[in-house]
Amino acid sequence: MSTGTPASGPGRPATHVPPPEGAGPAPGTTVLGADDVGRALTRIAHEVVERNKGVDDVILLGIPTRGLPLARRLAQRLAQVEHVPAEGLVGSLDVTMHRDDLAHQPTRTIGETYVPGDGIDGKVVVLVDDVLYSGRTIRAALDAISDLGRPRAVQLAVLVDRGHRELPIRADYVGKNLPTATAERVRVLLAEIDGEDRVVIEGAGR
Repeated sequence: MSTGTPASGPGRPATHVPPPEGAGPAPGTTVLGADDVGRALTRIAHEVVERNKGVDDVILLGIPTRGLPLARRLAQRLAQVEHVPAEGLVGSLDVTMHRDDLAHQPTRTIGETYVPGDGIDGKVVVLVDDVLYSGRTIRAALDAISDLGRPRAVQLAVLVDRGHRELPIRADYVGKNLPTATAERVRVLLAEIDGEDRVVIEGAGR
């Protein structure tokens, strides 16, 4: 789960950022490759359409950093299926000021929040993030949504659910359930930010 400044602004495609010169592949065990990530997002997009009987009232809000490019990719897939403009489906939700760890990390960068169309009132908001872990980022996102309006429903889509929840939060759409040890780290690499699509587990003897 990530916070930070998104790579690009509202309505614009995310900019490809190549990895630093001389950087090698991420260490650890690769559990999802680029094709796996693509298939997971395509499946989630179809599940969103099926559950909500279309996307007329659906807004995707990506949680920066990596939730935002994932939301944009989902929007592109939804647009292809439902023949609607992708830019009208996706926005960004920064949760920094609603986090419960600001006292320990007071220098967090505040990201960008924007909502497409006429806002979220009466809409189905699908939060999009890369990794679901303790649930605390999503709790902060729910608080942040309350500052924007009153959606009809809030759903959650994540690329990876690694378990170890500390709050009663469950994802509605999951790309990959990935059992992990607490000592392990799950890294989601995306082409828009890292130059490649890959999910890696690091630590605990891997």
